[in-house]
Amino acid sequence: MLQDDIDGVAMVLDSATNRIYEAVKCIPYGKVSTYGDIAELAGNRNLARVVGNALHRNPDPEHIPCHRVVNAKGELSSAFAFGGIEGQTMLLEAEGVEVSGGRVDLSKYRMNM
Repeated sequence: MLQDDIDGVAMVLDSATNRIYEAVKCIPYGKVSTYGDIAELAGNRNLARVVGNALHRNPDPEHIPCHRVVNAKGELSSAFAFGGIEGQTMLLEAEGVEVSGGRVDLSKYRMNM
């Protein structure tokens, strides 16, 4: 579905990227989710790589908390677009999520789906 925005530029309203961003917004403060979980919430479990690409281009990190997304092993992203592993660690620890060796304990911090 396409609709013109205020400036007359066409934009996709129901794109995989928008569904990914909406899914990431659902991760509670102090919790994490995996790329696969977000892909599933966005409608297609096979889009895990697309999730990574979308988060790397996150247009609004203040409202789309991409730092809360980790891989299936709980590992942080070395390619985290907003400060690497150190930046992601800092943001997660500020929310009370323990990070050890670049990894989060999914059994403790994973968002319930």
